[in-house]
Amino acid sequence: MPTLAEFDGRMAAMADRHVVDITDADALGAELIGGKAVGLAAMTDLGLRVPPAFVITAEVGRAVLAGTPLDDDISAAIDAALERLEHATGRRLDDAIDPLSVSVRSGAAVSMPGMMDTLLDVHGGPPAIRAAVTEVFGSWNTSRARAYRQHNGIADGLGTAVVVQAMVFGDRGSASGSGVAFSRDPDSGEPGMSGDYLAGSRGTDVVSGSGAPLPVEVLADRMPAVAEELAGGLHLLERHRADMVEVEFTVEDGVLHFLQCRRGSRSAGAAVRIAVDLADEGLISHEVAVARVTPDQRRLATRSTVAPGAGPPLTTGLGACAGVATGAICCSSGLVDDLAVEHSSVILVRSETSPADIQGMIAASGLLTSRGGLVSHAALVARELDLPAVVGAAGMEVDEDAGRVRIGSVDLATGDIITIDGATGEVHLGEVPTRQPAPDAHLARLTSWSTPS
Repeated sequence: MPTLAEFDGRMAAMADRHVVDITDADALGAELIGGKAVGLAAMTDLGLRVPPAFVITAEVGRAVLAGTPLDDDISAAIDAALERLEHATGRRLDDAIDPLSVSVRSGAAVSMPGMMDTLLDVHGGPPAIRAAVTEVFGSWNTSRARAYRQHNGIADGLGTAVVVQAMVFGDRGSASGSGVAFSRDPDSGEPGMSGDYLAGSRGTDVVSGSGAPLPVEVLADRMPAVAEELAGGLHLLERHRADMVEVEFTVEDGVLHFLQCRRGSRSAGAAVRIAVDLADEGLISHEVAVARVTPDQRRLATRSTVAPGAGPPLTTGLGACAGVATGAICCSSGLVDDLAVEHSSVILVRSETSPADIQGMIAASGLLTSRGGLVSHAALVARELDLPAVVGAAGMEVDEDAGRVRIGSVDLATGDIITIDGATGEVHLGEVPTRQPAPDAHLARLTSWSTPS
């Protein structure tokens, strides 16, 4: 039987295993530390500039969700990790003038974009931070997270890890900003960097859709060294993962920081092209390419588009997820199900979306927003759901409380019928003719690889 000292030593070792610096996390799997920490560890190992961070594992999260508070050993391990963050950054959490601020983010093994809580600018001392960790663990059971898991077949018992990371700031002048970048176009699958960048802003402004981002390519003119470093990092990560990747980044005073890396969200059509192109580039086999595209994605890759004779659109935004959807306007996520009783198809129309809109997005046949870019919450979740979507529609005003939409000189109300084309970004009044797309060469090749000879 172990002595008390031996037992305490084992508990301390277990605590160290449950609170892990990102620099030591490369050998741990996503089920233990979550996809976010896996991405941070990979970027750190590849030599990319990543703000220092540590992860509290999903085992701790499951215990917290079962009603067990953070014990003394886990709390001590978190405090020690915070001291290491202070040493690495040269700043203190309790500094009265310029404190070290950290973000406290969820990180499940399976990506659940925006469905759990993120706490930013947390500082002041280890107790304001341990409480934040417990709060983020608890967000696994929010109604929006449960709805997302149910729709996507994610097990409720999986739980989430939590990442604590030193913050960098994109709102510190003209040489600062934030963005999200893809190694390939998430809607078409075309090779080359794409995404959104918002100067003088934080990442939350980009993802929420509240700002007016520019294509990430503007960095080539504004900060060419940053653009080159970002493109190089995307290329390195794509080769490392043998898949299209999506990164969140911040530029602080002209210095690029990589904040997150994950498998890039993509439309069904993009999934087909990316799988075929990666096989052609020798990164994956034909068998892997076939396995990466589901039967539903093959079917959705042949979605209709608006026919040329449909007439001029009311407005044109950014096509965020291909497909044509015709349905009744609904400006409230909570009313989509009710309106669907009267109308067979409903288009959710919002200024922008947030995680609270997930149930309405799941129930809708299409999504239209007046703000946001291709990496906004609306666009990211629409691609995850394969929901036809147009974002950033020009000249559109949405009165969500009144249930009314104004596009130019046209006033629309809840129940009025519109058609959106998630490939072209067009928005039309009423139902309009559609056509089948031309045969897709990438889909034909993928199909040939899956057909026995």
